[in-house]
Amino acid sequence: MTFEILVRENTRMLTVFLRSRLDDEAAVDDLFQETMLVAWRRLDDCDLSRPFGPWLRGIAHRLVLAHYRKQKRNLLPLSDEILEMVDEHFENIHAHPGDTWDEKIGALHKCLESLPEKHRTVVQERYLEDEPVKCVADRLCISLEACKKRLQRARAMLAKCLRLKGVLATGMKQA
Repeated sequence: MTFEILVRENTRMLTVFLRSRLDDEAAVDDLFQETMLVAWRRLDDCDLSRPFGPWLRGIAHRLVLAHYRKQKRNLLPLSDEILEMVDEHFENIHAHPGDTWDEKIGALHKCLESLPEKHRTVVQERYLEDEPVKCVADRLCISLEACKKRLQRARAMLAKCLRLKGVLATGMKQA
């Protein structure tokens, strides 16, 4: 689940990164997939206390170099100066608070603690204890629909809190 979230958060960045280095859309797609496969296989090597994007870009960069070596080409579609500007832009993106997995989890826990008790309890039982909604409803002596509504409100409150902390992008929908 963690890997899926990290991939979803970094898909656009990685695609832009690859497009800045490759002039063939099919190669972009292939190297994107290959980057994800390598990242999946090497996930244990990734320090999740640091931003995931730069680690992914490092993998992609090495794959791009291998791609050009295999094709016996040295020519990149953009000049070194432009590539440096793109790299600097990516580094600035990952220099903000909330970029690491640990920071996101920490912010989520703080937001969870700030929820009213009835909302915090339903979230903890459903997601942290992995209880089915029906069991949570039974345990709390509320109807299934009331439990679902409480979860929906709790997720909305968590999303708002995470947006205020700058961890969740404004346009992202909560689950």
